[in-house]
Amino acid sequence: MDDHTTDPDVPPPIRGQPTGFLPDTGRWEHDTLRRATAHGVRLFNAGQYHEAHDCFEDEWYNYGRGSTESKFLHGMVQVAAGAYKHYDFENDAGMRSLFETALDYLQDVPGDFYGVDVRDVRETMTAALSGPDRLDGWRIELDGDTPEADRWDEAYAERLH
Repeated sequence: MDDHTTDPDVPPPIRGQPTGFLPDTGRWEHDTLRRATAHGVRLFNAGQYHEAHDCFEDEWYNYGRGSTESKFLHGMVQVAAGAYKHYDFENDAGMRSLFETALDYLQDVPGDFYGVDVRDVRETMTAALSGPDRLDGWRIELDGDTPEADRWDEAYAERLH
């Protein structure tokens, strides 16, 4: 665990033992990655795609090129940006381009990474390439649930600026 990604206040997963969680210690390999991911997923699920993008992007800078953590976060940046293009700009060509790139980044990321159901993210993006309406009502799973943002998530994203 790197000192700059350590935060003893980040709680364990609500359910399961996803890749990234170290059950022997009761901690995450990278606590700050989990924190940014949880905030980003909840903001995404609330339709706050730009703020979700910022959560993933800010944490992405902590990891070296080519690491699984970097690929995951870069992929999630692209997922949020693609949804932003689709919903806020009705730009499905832009969404497709971002999703294709996200699929490349997420290709080798474990299916349950830091609590995110990456398998479902990949399947949904693949389906949205041919039918953008597949995104309607879709939420990203975190620890087997689809939580939405609250004021704490919004405050976290606001602090990034």
